[in-house]
Amino acid sequence: MAIAEPWHVRSRGRECAAAQRPFVDGETIVTALFPDPESSGYLRRDYCVEGWAAYQETGDQPFSFWRTTYTAVQNNDAAIAAEKLSAGEILQRLVEENEDHTENARFILAVMLERQKLLRETDSQRTPGGILRVYEHRKTGEVFIVKDPDIPLSEIEAVQNEVFILLENNGRTPSPQEAPGEGLDPTEEPSQATGEIPEAADNGPT
Repeated sequence: MAIAEPWHVRSRGRECAAAQRPFVDGETIVTALFPDPESSGYLRRDYCVEGWAAYQETGDQPFSFWRTTYTAVQNNDAAIAAEKLSAGEILQRLVEENEDHTENARFILAVMLERQKLLRETDSQRTPGGILRVYEHRKTGEVFIVKDPDIPLSEIEAVQNEVFILLENNGRTPSPQEAPGEGLDPTEEPSQATGEIPEAADNGPT
């Protein structure tokens, strides 16, 4: 059962939360997640190295933090619109919706994107509800917190088929009334646009 918390955390900030100065393209920064009592989720703050050092002297302990590289937003990136959602966009949608029945698919998608070097696992935390894995999108800096459902090997194939269908239908499971051919033939290879589905889920950081 999914935990009732918002797992998708806002995109990377453009300035230091402590020093209030803009980040420079290629600069090493620190991303930190803090518990948010109001939403029962997490707040994200990004710091320059010196700002983080200053914060640590007086600030509260974060839920998780890690170093990353700041990449300036390119204006042309926002102008490129794709009719078909990418695997990352589908993961974002499923994480935001946080439906119980997509918990396994979310984890498989996150593992797939990690193997494609699009996401990197920055941390894992054991909570009363299970292990939470923290992923950062290497390009946009978006953060996803995904519960590790510890999928039994006997269920891996069924979850992979579910992910195939989601990738071919923009993150939606087609209804039985939809015309044949709308989903993915399970005998076909996944398209290059969506990438490979991992044969089995790794239950630990790579």
